[in-house]
Amino acid sequence: PVLRLLEEQLQNQRREHEEEMEALKNQVDSMQEELEKQQQALLQTLQLSPEVQVELGLQQEITRLTNENLDLKELLEKLENNEKKLKKQLKIYMKKVQDFEASQTVVPVERRSHKRNMQVAVQRKEKDFQGMLEYYKEDEPLLIRNLIT
Repeated sequence: PVLRLLEEQLQNQRREHEEEMEALKNQVDSMQEELEKQQQALLQTLQLSPEVQVELGLQQEITRLTNENLDLKELLEKLENNEKKLKKQLKIYMKKVQDFEASQTVVPVERRSHKRNMQVAVQRKEKDFQGMLEYYKEDEPLLIRNLIT
């Protein structure tokens, strides 16, 4: 059974290889035919007068540029459609951010009203300060707590 299986696999590979070789031969034949056609066209072009050669060259260039323009227009349309889609998504996300920010600003206002009711009168000493505030990193939580209260 194993030998038979291996023989079948080998035959399948041989068949696939032969099919691939046939496809490649056909491709080479079609390329040779195309090359011969191009060589004949080139020979015919060379036998024509210089004016006709220039005219044919211009026609070929115009055709090439027209095709390139069409490709670029298609690409432009795709990019414009993509831009429209991205702008719509941006508007949706901006609206979500605004809604989120609006909901965040409502909550602190409610919290502030509770804090105002609980405030205690604090006496302040008037001092003349100049410059930056200097503190140690480990004193930062205490400083923040004091600033808040």
